[in-house]
Amino acid sequence: MRVLITGASSGIGRDLAREFAKENYDIVLVARNVEKLESLKKELKEEYNAKVEYLSVDLSSRDNCIDLHEKVKNIDILVNNAGLGDFGNFTKTELEKDISIIDTNITAMHVLTKLYLKDMKEKNNGKILNVASIAGFLPGPLMSTYYASKNYVVRLSEAIREELKKEKSDVKISILCPGPVRTNFNNVANVKFEISSLSSEYVAKYTVDKFLKNKFYIVPGFQIKCAKFFSKIVPTPILAKCTYHMQRKKEKSN
Repeated sequence: MRVLITGASSGIGRDLAREFAKENYDIVLVARNVEKLESLKKELKEEYNAKVEYLSVDLSSRDNCIDLHEKVKNIDILVNNAGLGDFGNFTKTELEKDISIIDTNITAMHVLTKLYLKDMKEKNNGKILNVASIAGFLPGPLMSTYYASKNYVVRLSEAIREELKKEKSDVKISILCPGPVRTNFNNVANVKFEISSLSSEYVAKYTVDKFLKNKFYIVPGFQIKCAKFFSKIVPTPILAKCTYHMQRKKEKSN
């Protein structure tokens, strides 16, 4: 069994690779940082005797995503984990970074999901894990592009799940919807969290356990489960006000 993990060089992606290696999967690591990929490959081979390969790919390029699919076939599990974020008022964030977030969080996920899902449906076997966020259920003032991108991940995955059900396909799809996780993402996005963050190790272990049991919504942590519940019943304008208030607390002083 072979799993391809994007954004695999650090954080949740790295720890998901460790958990899948423990389960005796062959691993294909995808990220940009060659040094980190090489280090993780060595660790997985030494610690878990895993068969590991890696590719350095910038997934913000649509052509690179298509090329990745051409190079890497026979995937049993696809994990779309690569993602970016940014903090700030929508009119003040850099347009180029907004576009990079959209290209990585939406376009790359969309392209890889479509291409590998076609392969899986042909053999009527396989699983896809799309890494979203609790942000995928909320409006996101002050992180609007990131929140909107994760809304896309959630809704696309929900739609695909229903299509697979109607087709009585054995292919499965899941979404991971964590809250704050202690990873380098927080530094890149320039935020800090007031509520306690979960470790990426815990999130990865919890995720693989639920994913292999075909759980669709994978929501680590009691607080985040509550947030998902309230997102269904609280009116959107109130959610937006609450989210804005929480985001203001996350802003780092310069």
